Amino acid sequence: MSAAPALPAFREAVEAVGLAIDGVGVLVIVLGIVVATARFVSSGRRVPEPYRRLRQDLGQGILLGLELLIAADIIRTVAITPTLDGVLVLGLIVLIRTFLSVALQVEIEGRWPWRSATPDA
Repeated sequence: MSAAPALPAFREAVEAVGLAIDGVGVLVIVLGIVVATARFVSSGRRVPEPYRRLRQDLGQGILLGLELLIAADIIRTVAITPTLDGVLVLGLIVLIRTFLSVALQVEIEGRWPWRSATPDA
């Protein structure tokens, strides 16, 4: 009989972990924006292609934040509400965020993720 009360406590703990990871993901995106902007303002024209560097820095912060947000969604969906509807919604969220991640990576690196980097000529 002690197993029944543990289940709500487990769900609450998993929900708290998921919310904490969500918060960290949002914080990473915000900090990425702040750091990228500060680097852009402080470097000015001393860096070649400062606008491109700003976009790369912003993209890196957003990518890391998206990865954390996906992890939080997976934790909450699988551990708390493992219903077919929940898994389908999770799949759609992961699909959209993965598309955004790939698009950002292509923007940052200038190549598809599965293509090897070629040295500059």
